[in-house]
Amino acid sequence: MIVKLIAQAGSMKPNPALAQKMGPLGMNMGKIISDVNNATKSLAGMKIPVTLDINTKTKEVKVMVQQPSTSELLKKEFGIAKGSGQPQKFKSANVPIETLIKVAKEKQSLEKTLKSSLKTVVGSCRSLGILIESKEPSEITKEIESGVYDKLIDQEKTMPSPEKLTELKFFFDKIQKSQEEIKKKEEEEKAKAEEEKAAKAATAVGTATAPGAVPVAAKVAEPAKK
Repeated sequence: MIVKLIAQAGSMKPNPALAQKMGPLGMNMGKIISDVNNATKSLAGMKIPVTLDINTKTKEVKVMVQQPSTSELLKKEFGIAKGSGQPQKFKSANVPIETLIKVAKEKQSLEKTLKSSLKTVVGSCRSLGILIESKEPSEITKEIESGVYDKLIDQEKTMPSPEKLTELKFFFDKIQKSQEEIKKKEEEEKAKAEEEKAAKAATAVGTATAPGAVPVAAKVAEPAKK
């Protein structure tokens, strides 16, 4: 029997979904979780696809760890807890092309060239709100296609210079400062809107309960006098 799941590498815990699958088989949940954590501990911090090959007669379980998704590799590489949520508006990192070549090499399959694999990695950066070389991923994709990075790709260069890292950080620091100001303003506007909403609600309640006010339910037509 094959069971596929997504596990938090190195720190998987009991959960209802796994219990529902394993319970009817009479499997030792504690041992399965321990085996998965041992098999994935080197990838701690990432969510990893795991396949359990279960012999329902002997209760033996083989844990097969699959390759992490591109998004998980990027988040681990750049210390991103989660994506932007609003990738077009807020950015989560500013990274060098060389590091993306490193990730592309990890994800490269036999049927793909390193260049095509790099384009896929760049596409994942877009959904996470990651800038590349201080540019939008869509612009970097065009540059890859036009051959701007062919030399770096051919050399499989995966280490950016300290100078480049400093420049990228300086640029991103300015982006972060601007984003913090935008978020602060949005939070203030939201708080103000909630206050105005609460004030209107309080006014409406006060008007309805004021002395001499006629409850809405009481406003019914009186019978016509004969």
